[in-house]
Amino acid sequence: MNFLMIDCRGDPNTSEAYQNTVEALFSVSYALKFMIKKSAAAIDYTVMPLEGLWWAEDMSQVSAENKDAWLWTAMVMQPEYVTKELFEEAKRQVAKKQDLPALSSIRFEALHEGRAAQILQIGLVLKRGRA
Repeated sequence: MNFLMIDCRGDPNTSEAYQNTVEALFSVSYALKFMIKKSAAAIDYTVMPLEGLWWAEDMSQVSAENKDAWLWTAMVMQPEYVTKELFEEAKRQVAKKQDLPALSSIRFEALHEGRAAQILQIGLVLKRGRA
């Protein structure tokens, strides 16, 4: 599967880099969507959701209490008809319209997964305090 990807580090809840990353990934993803929709192929598709790979140099540091030590790759999957050339053109078009700090960090790459854990959070987790 091909993805637009950006690597970074830090707490995604407070990191400006994470916000910049998400903005750049979706700006290019939507540019690609509309380029393909307006092309001779005229294919319309849904932009895929944000995905992430998370780890730390020392895996014992991966915890909710120590998010500053996290390393991550934020990514958005692309359909099979998105090519490296289309990606480069979409990136140029976005650069003309917006000044996005993370735009130069985006790469188009195939991900070949190995063993992994997948987690899906549904709803909120509430903790009850003691009175």
